[in-house]
Parts: sequence; C-alpha cells; structure tokens
Amino acid sequence: MDRIELPRECTETAPDGCEVRKLIAGSHASLVHCTLPANATSEAVMHRSVEEIWYFLQGRGQLWRRHGTTERVVEVAAGVALSIPPGTAFQFRNTGDAALEFIVSTAPPWPGAAEAAPVPAHW
Repeated sequence: MDRIELPRECTETAPDGCEVRKLIAGSHASLVHCTLPANATSEAVMHRSVEEIWYFLQGRGQLWRRHGTTERVVEVAAGVALSIPPGTAFQFRNTGDAALEFIVSTAPPWPGAAEAAPVPAHW
C-alpha cells in the first residue's frame, strides 16, 4: 500500500487549466488535488469516458455543467461535493479572492489529456 503526501508544487496542468497535484492512482480510480487561482476561469471541456467526483476544500466559485439538454450552474465552496458524469460539458470559475481548492476522484483512473475534449465556453 502506498502512502502519499500532497506535493508542494503543481505536478501538471489539467486540460481545463487548473493546477494538479497528483496523489494516488489505483487500478480502478485516481485521486488528485486541484487549484484554480483567485478570479480565474477554467477552459470548458467534456470528458469522454471518465466520471469525476469533486470535493471542495476552500474558496468559492461556480460550476457550469451541461449533459444533453440539461444545463445548470451551481455555487461551490468548502464542504460541497458533486459529480461530473462522462459526456458532461463543464466549466468552472473562482469567484473569490483566495484559491479554489478541491479533491478529484476519477474512475477509471485518468487516462491522459486526450480524455478531455474542448467545448464552447459558458463564461
């Protein structure tokens, strides 16, 4: 069994533009810590095959999701959890003065940048 500590520095940039610190990957899921700087907006993307579950640790912002004909913007802040099913277009923005930080669990494990397809931006 692995024991992983949160890296101090960003280990990569996600296709949506947020900073990623890799934590752990297993055979069925992966876990990362993400940061979107104050007043920043991500790129709009859609994941082809993975489902993600997000849990917000600090900051505040908004997340736009569109799946089929259903479209919604939700407020996010510390303590909020949500999911992004495969085929869901999404974009998020930090509406606060501090970094928006969240944990993302991806199932199956994140396969690489080609998983995310660009979509028209909401913001």
